[in-house]
Amino acid sequence: MSNAAATPASAPPAWADVSTARHRTSPIRWGLSLLLALVALQVVYFLFSNPRFEWPVVGKYLFSVNVLQGLGTTLVLTVVAMVVGTVIGTVAALALLSDFKPARWAAQTYLWAFRGTPLLIQLIFWYNLAYLIPNIGIGLPFLAPWVEWPTNAVITPFLAALLGLGLAEGAYMTEIVRAGLSSVDTRQHDAARALGMTPAKAFFRIIFPQAMRFIIPPTGNQVIGMAKATALVSVIAMNDLLHSVQIIYNRTYEIVPLLMVAVFWYLVVITLLYAFQSRLERYYSKGHRRDTTQVVPASEQA
Repeated sequence: MSNAAATPASAPPAWADVSTARHRTSPIRWGLSLLLALVALQVVYFLFSNPRFEWPVVGKYLFSVNVLQGLGTTLVLTVVAMVVGTVIGTVAALALLSDFKPARWAAQTYLWAFRGTPLLIQLIFWYNLAYLIPNIGIGLPFLAPWVEWPTNAVITPFLAALLGLGLAEGAYMTEIVRAGLSSVDTRQHDAARALGMTPAKAFFRIIFPQAMRFIIPPTGNQVIGMAKATALVSVIAMNDLLHSVQIIYNRTYEIVPLLMVAVFWYLVVITLLYAFQSRLERYYSKGHRRDTTQVVPASEQA
């Protein structure tokens, strides 16, 4: 009698585990799922039933030597421009966070100039730099240069593209790195000084590794954006992926199939970048992810 009274009538059975309970799927969600499935089927049907996509032509040029060379140029520009932009952004972010006012003013001016002008204009400007500076020399300011070269021989289309992409990317990476460094608790700085670390050692051993958790996600988005932004270098006759397919369809007039070739390779590159970004995020988020351990039912606990 006493045992029966001790157990509430409303108590759930021993096998019940509310942590695994689910909401019933509403009719609205079923309807939206069906609608999305129909839209997906319509898109697939459109892609493969429309003869103007000319898929045999797409397959013909998909692994063309010229297209693959353009793809290689796009990948090289993406990697090198991101490295240049990350280095510049890190230096400029440290200048913004320093107490040295001239360095802060220089970094702020750099951000104002390169974030405030379109990337396309910057690319065209660097490509036509010889109009303003016919010769590039090395020497002391306001004196005759010791050595000089024609600007057109130095600023090739590749270097013009690299300068335009790298300097513009550096301006955006400055804010990303600055935000990441600012997110680290100031007590970490104090702890590093208490351990006798030099500022440089504290930055590379303590501050920067913790900031990476906040820097990686937006940086991954910038890399993906950079891979697509390289298409702009086609306006300065740089033989990237888009320029390669443009050369072909200007000769064959098969515009849509060649554009689909470019779309295919851009999607492949972006997919690989997404996968690499996800791995980096998981690596630098160790110890910060939620514990997904299942709740053990009371009947199974010791």
